[in-house]
Amino acid sequence: MPTNSLFDSDTLYAATPLGAKANSPVRCLGKDFKNDAERRAYFREELRKQLPELKKLEGFPIGEDDDIIELSDPPYYTACPNPWLNDFVAEWEQDKKALQAQKKRKADFEVHEPYASDVSEGKNNPIYNAHSYHTKVPHPAIMRYILHYTQPGDIVLDGFAGTGMTGVAAQLCGNPDHELKSKIEQEFTSNGLAKPVWGARKAICGDLSPIASFIAYNYNTPVDTARFEQEARRILAEVEKECGWMYETRHTDGSKGRINYTVWSDVFVCPDCGHEIIFWDAAVDKEKGEIKDEFTCTHCQALQTKRSLSKAMVTIHDRALDQSVRQAKTVPVLINYTINGKRHEKKPDATDLALIKKIEDLEIPYWYPTDRMPEGDESRRNDPVGITHVHHFYIKRALFSLASLYQRVRKLKTIPHLEFSIEQTAIGLSILNRYGPHHFSQVNRNLAGTLYIGSQISEVSPWYILDGKIERLKKALQQIMKRQVVTTLSASNNIIKENSIDYIFIDPPFGANLMYSELNYLWESWLKVKTNNKLEAIENSSQNKSLFDYQQIMVRCFNEYYRVLKPGRWMTVEFSNTSAAVWNSIQTGLQQAGFVIANVAALDKKQGSFKAVTTPTAVKQDLVISCYKPSSEFDQRFRTQSGDVNVWAFVDEHLAHLPVSIIKDQKTTAVIERSPKILYDRMLSFFLMRNLPIPLDAAEFQQKLSGVRWHDLHIRPIG
Repeated sequence: MPTNSLFDSDTLYAATPLGAKANSPVRCLGKDFKNDAERRAYFREELRKQLPELKKLEGFPIGEDDDIIELSDPPYYTACPNPWLNDFVAEWEQDKKALQAQKKRKADFEVHEPYASDVSEGKNNPIYNAHSYHTKVPHPAIMRYILHYTQPGDIVLDGFAGTGMTGVAAQLCGNPDHELKSKIEQEFTSNGLAKPVWGARKAICGDLSPIASFIAYNYNTPVDTARFEQEARRILAEVEKECGWMYETRHTDGSKGRINYTVWSDVFVCPDCGHEIIFWDAAVDKEKGEIKDEFTCTHCQALQTKRSLSKAMVTIHDRALDQSVRQAKTVPVLINYTINGKRHEKKPDATDLALIKKIEDLEIPYWYPTDRMPEGDESRRNDPVGITHVHHFYIKRALFSLASLYQRVRKLKTIPHLEFSIEQTAIGLSILNRYGPHHFSQVNRNLAGTLYIGSQISEVSPWYILDGKIERLKKALQQIMKRQVVTTLSASNNIIKENSIDYIFIDPPFGANLMYSELNYLWESWLKVKTNNKLEAIENSSQNKSLFDYQQIMVRCFNEYYRVLKPGRWMTVEFSNTSAAVWNSIQTGLQQAGFVIANVAALDKKQGSFKAVTTPTAVKQDLVISCYKPSSEFDQRFRTQSGDVNVWAFVDEHLAHLPVSIIKDQKTTAVIERSPKILYDRMLSFFLMRNLPIPLDAAEFQQKLSGVRWHDLHIRPIG
């Protein structure tokens, strides 16, 4: 792939997909290497040397040194704090000079007004759907903010990066598809803005969670998609050769079918007769595909509800733990399989049950995680039914197959996207995958935001998931053209030098919405590197974190963002929470750090999460807070002046960061931030957060405001 020197990173390798031209020379952070393998080996050794110091940083992940280094691809991505962040920033600043010489960016670029328009952007695109995660902002939505607040070559930071959509948005500003480019340009024009300047931006994506940073790395690293597909299908074929017999069933004519999925049902105990009730037989309306609110015991005909029953329990010997465990009983009730391209369904027969028993008696010859689930309301929710360790979340053949897949992909570190594709099945192959009778596909049927296990489980085969996933991943990864830099660390200590970042976009955790470290534990157990949740910004009783603790952690993060952001530059905070207390915590935290809020708009992601769709109080649109770090000139004036003069210095600075009006639905609307009441509130907050006396009360402020000569403030009057 040719290198575009205008927008690419500092390295020749930056635009060269992983797996392509494996023996080509590579230049990285000013050093030359014979090939990429040599580059990786050199920086991994350098990372090993720096681990003792990096471990002193709060939030350093939980894992062995070898596992952290093995997972990392330094200096671009580290499964721990990335010690090369400032080196990249320094090189990117040099790159800007070349862009300016080529008239691709301005030396005096400033953004005086926030992106005040509401944004509506769906999630149905190949990149977004390439990997599921608890919360994600569609990258086309983020592109609008990046295009408004930055210019080509600028440095963007996302310290709550999740799956790295900010990095994707930053790179795709240099390579948008025609339809999206036209749509965004039309929106800018209709909103009274100049057309955006297209060109890739640099991005640093950081997250406390190792699985999140791993996903972000794969989303922001080019790959030879042809080789990726070839190797992925080869590995899948090898595993099918080894494990395919575990997923065979006999058709009515005696021929062998290939199992797509097997439905397993809970077994309950009737309180009236004491007999076992198979939930599938008693409570499921097969024709309608619905669960009955009331049903009769299949033995005594007594009327029951699910709440009136207790689960049947069985005692088994757990070989991995070498101890007996007591777990809820489940039985297979339906097999969906394919013969000659045609799908069929059947009730498991004696041969099927014998096969399952044979598999249960097997020893798995590969490593798999056996970690105890961590403390937490979510992570320990399944303890009462005996699902206490990671391997308990898998039926034996699924665990065998997943372990076999991991064994193979880890041998091919030159194509990390292989592990990226397999890692996704850690949830899809688990018993979290609920059976959905109305869904043709049984892939990714887990209930988002929880580790809930349903009464009907769809145990899918690896190829049922991966046959289509490989092709979809290939299409998504073909759009990834640039490298971004990824780090795994707390946003409260990002080790970037002050005044280094041109723009920040974040989608932080909000209160008690999601227990990220608990939900990520299955994924991270397979990675062998786990979240250190000491500084996880959530409300969580198991971690003894109240709303106040959440706010304090967020203030620390906002302080860091304020420190690293250049004066006069902007930060966008995407926010979704129904709690007024959490909303106030976010606003207070921003103001305590020194940011000044300039606008609040809406972001409609069109498709809500399960909780957003089903909860009556859930907000259907996210809020987007636009705030800025005051300029150096203002800071200097503010430090050397006092009293009333500082009030008008603030008003001058703030009004210079507000639009006079907003065009919405082709109508011009007033800007509420420019009203005297809101101006006073912003000034009041600004002074209070700096422990300064308030020079004017509200009445005095409004009286004097009406007499201000607007040309003295060098701004247009309030709209």
